[in-house]
Formats: sequence, structure tokens, C-alpha cells
Amino acid sequence: MALPPVLQNLRLPLIGSPLFIISGPELVIAQCKAGIVGSFPALNARPGPVLHEWLDRITTELAEHNEKNPDRPAAPFAVNQIVHKSNDRLQHDVEACVKFKVPLVITSLGARKDVNDAIHSYGGVVLHDVIDTFFARKALEKGADGLIAVCTGAGGHAGQLSPFALIQEIREFFDGPLALSGAIANGGAIAAAQAMGADLAYMGSAFIACDEANAMEGYKEAIVSYGAEDIVYSNLFTGVHGNYLKPSIEAAGLDPDNLPESDPSKMNFGSGGNTKSKAWKDIWGCGQGIGAVKRRGPVADYVDQLESEYKAAIDKLNQPRTWGAAPATAG
Repeated sequence: MALPPVLQNLRLPLIGSPLFIISGPELVIAQCKAGIVGSFPALNARPGPVLHEWLDRITTELAEHNEKNPDRPAAPFAVNQIVHKSNDRLQHDVEACVKFKVPLVITSLGARKDVNDAIHSYGGVVLHDVIDTFFARKALEKGADGLIAVCTGAGGHAGQLSPFALIQEIREFFDGPLALSGAIANGGAIAAAQAMGADLAYMGSAFIACDEANAMEGYKEAIVSYGAEDIVYSNLFTGVHGNYLKPSIEAAGLDPDNLPESDPSKMNFGSGGNTKSKAWKDIWGCGQGIGAVKRRGPVADYVDQLESEYKAAIDKLNQPRTWGAAPATAG
């Protein structure tokens, strides 16, 4: 099944995933101008009316870019909606997306037909993130157009399944748009996602180190300085399991190797669960792929690097192979 038109002709098959607090207009616009999908959580725009301001700015600046650069138009942008009963802004934020005809909407932590219908009313496309095939089937039943497989190693809220397993099983019943999330931070990993059967890669943590990201200096430096061994998986901070940087947990006075379990029925995306620290602000979400991030800089430079790595990986995959060839015989 072909990708919907809005996801065709990207510079790279890549979505910059929505980062709580960190993704704002500056990061999204830079990602889209660089040729990849940029996204942000609707809840980042606070209070609610600020979402209209952000959407107006993003659509205006991207339209101006396209007018000036018809040969390299910007990629579309996406808004992430938390479809969970704890989100009392959902209706307001969905209405804002409808008003501005947001091209892509990413739904998380729940799937609702009425939300999907609202986005479809103007031709928008809905991608839903899932951690297993049960939630994948439920999302499709509710009308999602595509899926984002959030596998082990992804930053923030993440699943525990290997991408090899989850992509394979999803492809047994769904041939539509499929993105892969989980420790993707270089161009080779983007190519690998496609080789496994995904259409697109979904990358977030690496962009935290970019100039346009709304992250504090210590957070950005941590992305460059640490690696996979510095990540811990816990549900303490929001009620949903996710990956976080150990140094930020230690700075909050906690032992990252001995964290208690939290009550998953009491999700709270702003507090630190049973701690006095705030999730995402003090406790830093991060994926296992950050070992590939070696320096800071603007989004444009990073996407240039990703494109070069991606093309090199594709060229390598297309090189002739001799595996399986009959052994040479002695003459």
C-alpha cells in the first residue's frame, strides 16, 4: 500500500517525534524546512489559546518558505494528541487542528473514532503509536490511517518488544503507513527501519541536542555525553513505563537502580509521580540511541548528516553479495 500523498516526497523517510516541553515552533519549523516531518505535542502550547498561535505561526512560516523555495518545499508537520481521559484539553486541541487543517495528527495513549473522524473531515491523516499488536488492531478499528511501532529503546514512553518482532507481526495484518520508533539516531538506522518493513523512521531524542530544541543546557549536553547504558526504564514518573536518563534521576535524589513502581491508573504527565521532581522537566526522557549523537548544532546540519548516512547505508545494502553462492571447485 502506497503512503498517503502527505508522506510522499520527503527528503528522508523520517518523522521528528513530538517531545514533551522540548518541541515547539522553532524545532518543528526547522525540521520541516530541512525536509522531514516535524511534530509537537498539543499540550506543549500552554495555556490552550497558545496552540492557535503556534499553529498560525507554523503554517504561515512554512507557506512563506514554500513560496520562496518551490524547488525544495517544506515537509508537512504533525500535532500529537494525548487521547486519554486525563487530558481535559483534548476537544479544544482537536478543534484547533481542524481549524488549521493540520496535515498529520499523531494520537497516543488511547484511540477514539470521534477524534479520527474530526481529522478525516478535512483530509488529515492520523497515525497512532502502539507498543504491541493488541493496541495496533484497536487503533485501526477506530479508524487510524497508520501506526507508529514504539519499540524497546525508544525515548519517553516506550514498549518492550523488539522492532524485529513487532514490525513483523504488524505487517501480517496491516500493509498501510508504518513508522518505527526505538533507538534511531543515525541514517543507517533509518535505512534499517525500512529494511525491516517500516515505511518511516520516528526519531526524537537525538533532536534534543539541536539548537532549536526547547531544552536546558544540561539536558542537551547529556544527550551528547551519555549512551545506552545510562538509560533506565520505569513507570514511576508518569504511571506509564518509559526511558529516562539515569543522571537526571540521580540529581533528583533517587537511586535509578532501585525505583519503586507507580500506580498506572494515576497517570500524570506533569508531575513526577511519587517524587517531588517533575517528569520531563527534572527527569529527562531519553532513548537508547543517543550514543550516536556526538555534537550539538542546528537541525539543518543534523539532517544533512542523516541524509549522508542514509544514502551510504542504502548504497551498502545495494552492493552485490556473494552469500549463498556455490563454493568454487578445484580445477
